[in-house]
Amino acid sequence: MKNRYLSLDVFRGATVALMILVNNPGSFTEMYSPLAHAHWEGCTFADLVFPFFLFAVGNAMAFALPSLKEKSRTVFFVKIFKRAIIIFIIGLLLNWSPFVKWEHDQLIFKAWQNVRIFGVLQRIAICYFFASLLIYFFDGIKLLLISLFLLALYWLMCYSLGEGSAPYSLEGFFGTNIDIQLVGLDHIYKGNKIPFDPEGLVSTLPAITQVIFGYIAGRIIISKGKNYAMITRLNFIGMLLIAAGAIWALFFPLIKNIWSSSYVIYTTGIAVVVICILIFLIELKNLKGAATTFFDVFGKNALFIFVISGLLPRVLNIIRIDAGVNDKGEKIFLSPQGWMYKYVLRGISENPQFGSFLYSLLFLMLFWTIGYVLYRKKIYIKV
Repeated sequence: MKNRYLSLDVFRGATVALMILVNNPGSFTEMYSPLAHAHWEGCTFADLVFPFFLFAVGNAMAFALPSLKEKSRTVFFVKIFKRAIIIFIIGLLLNWSPFVKWEHDQLIFKAWQNVRIFGVLQRIAICYFFASLLIYFFDGIKLLLISLFLLALYWLMCYSLGEGSAPYSLEGFFGTNIDIQLVGLDHIYKGNKIPFDPEGLVSTLPAITQVIFGYIAGRIIISKGKNYAMITRLNFIGMLLIAAGAIWALFFPLIKNIWSSSYVIYTTGIAVVVICILIFLIELKNLKGAATTFFDVFGKNALFIFVISGLLPRVLNIIRIDAGVNDKGEKIFLSPQGWMYKYVLRGISENPQFGSFLYSLLFLMLFWTIGYVLYRKKIYIKV
């Protein structure tokens, strides 16, 4: 990749690292508030992670797609379709893994009928595919206008098709019924009080624009080069987006779960500002060292590390450690990581949030070590 920016690899790697921290606490009820997602409306530190990753996908496409567009249309479409399908299938298999579960003290096969269809990787795959199509057929101002139109259209759909007086609420979001009709109730996420999938197909529409915005920012970076003028211009755009997102949120609140249009604009603005800071420090001031290497390790094998960080806990959950009985005289079983958190890490401090965070850090370092081995051997696992 010509004119590679270490800062963009660091940005992507930091995003993966934060994903691992956010997704793997010792206990989801004992987390420091910045690492917990907003209950519904609002935008915490944790709520920046997924949109940042989609933005980073767009950044990478700004470097890779132009040369691919120079090839035949068949080659282009086959390439992006194949990549999207592979990523989607990996996400689907990750949801299904480890393919067995405990039921009445017996390990049984996890039936396909109850496997969740949507997920993080599935959303990445869909966004990558449709963003690639739009980038292929449109460029420049047309691409920007189409993205803004999609965000405005999504707002209109949420408002006009939502139920009751609260169309942006969990109960009122119009997309849930469509998602259920598409894949069936059994394949929908049920972690909320009602069946609702935060990575459902309907709310993926605005997420596609997040990838496109990442692509546009990447093209600006490439065309203007590594200089103060580029950073100043891009940073100004980022600040405008943050302000625009905050204003739009007065009418269409910041809601990650339905990927509201204001949330897209707001988080994109923050991503742009963060990238400007990284380019300034790493590319212009040449501040490279242990910190940049740490995150670059994640950035070089971002997808692979994310996948195994989701797979390993699922596999370990098959192992059950006898932890005595509860007040009702029922046997309690813990996974190895659950046992370590409860009996080792949680008791390190009087504040259980510290033990939960320490668990996340140890988990993070485990996967950094795996990534570092690949990094040292120059092994880059790509789809």
